[in-house]
Order: sequence, then C-alpha cells, then structure tokens
Amino acid sequence: MRDLLSQVPLFNELQPQDLDPIARGTSEISAVRGDIIFRRGDPCLGFHVVVYGQVKLVFVSTSGVERVVRLIGPGDGFGEALMFMGKDYIVTAEALRDTLLLHVGRDALFDQLDRNPGMARKMLAGLSQRLYTLMGDVEAYTLHTGAQRLITYLLREWRGEAGEPFRIEISKAVVASRLNLTPEHFSRILRELSGRGLIRVRGREYTILDPDGLRGYKG
Repeated sequence: MRDLLSQVPLFNELQPQDLDPIARGTSEISAVRGDIIFRRGDPCLGFHVVVYGQVKLVFVSTSGVERVVRLIGPGDGFGEALMFMGKDYIVTAEALRDTLLLHVGRDALFDQLDRNPGMARKMLAGLSQRLYTLMGDVEAYTLHTGAQRLITYLLREWRGEAGEPFRIEISKAVVASRLNLTPEHFSRILRELSGRGLIRVRGREYTILDPDGLRGYKG
C-alpha cells in the first residue's frame, strides 16, 4: 500500500515513514464497468487513486444528459481539493472498465498533517501540478478548435508508430463529451481526417497514417 501511495503525485515528495500512517487509513475499492463509485452530493471523506482501470467524472443534468469532466487512468487521483475544502462531491464517478482504486481516508491524512505540518508544504507541489494541468485543459477548450482537441487526444493515446493500429476502449460518445464536442461534431471530424488520409478508424481501432500531416492540421 505504501509503495502504491508513493507514486501518487500528491505524495511524491514525502518520505516512506510519512506514508505509513496514511497507508493504514487507506482502503482498496474494486469496481466493475458501470459501477458508481460516488454520486454528486455524497460526502467527500477522502480522495481516490486509480491503480488500474479507468473512471469518468461526469456532471449529470436533471434530464439525465451527461457531460464528461475528466477521464482518470492508472496513477491519477481525484477528490483531493474537495476533501481539503470539506465539500461534498460535485460530480459523479463511474468505472468505465474493471477498476481497482485506493481510497485515502481524510482523517488519517489530516492527523498526519497535524503531527507534521511540513508535509503540507511538500503536498502543495502535487496540488499545484493538478491546477497547472486543469489550466491547460481550459486553454485547449477556449483557444483550440474541435479538430485540434481531437488530434491532441489521438496523439496522446498513440504509441508513436505510423500505420500501427491502437485501440481506445472507451466509447466515442465518452471521448466526445470529454473533448467538449457533440457526437455529431466528433464524427464529422473523424470523417474529415479520414478523408484526408491522416487517420483510419474501424470501430474503436484507430490508425495514424500521416503523423506530421495530422499535427499540422488546423481544421
């Protein structure tokens, strides 16, 4: 448990002895695809870290329409800010595939911070990195076209070999929502990129045919 926690960005700067009490207040949560880990309005009593699998964070409207806020993969955490603020969850978390999570209990963490205030300074670096990443997301949504957002996502998922197919296991609707695109706009962009010979799409299998052309495409 301690080794897993040492890989969490929030705890990168902590010493092993600092992590032992936190590990004792950490539990494992197993979820299968479709399981709800928590819902908006539930009390936030700690934060979660994905060991393996994938989780989506969504806003759900009163009519049931989902807006994907974030996709969480292995090694990434969520809920830290709300835990420190003492707020309830503002999103719903759902497992997109079979997933193992760690739940770091708030009480054990706060007790350790009270005993060792220097830990707080070390943990600020992890929270600052998260804020920096979120600001990058805001920039992408406001300054980049839909095509540029999708291209950035595909290049991030790509293993770097032109002509070699790779799979994106989550549905196109989830990817579109995460990129702030309607499903129709998402499909239009895929058709445009495919028609130009930049990519090939077969179901959830994608192939980047022209990496340089894809990077240079402005939409």
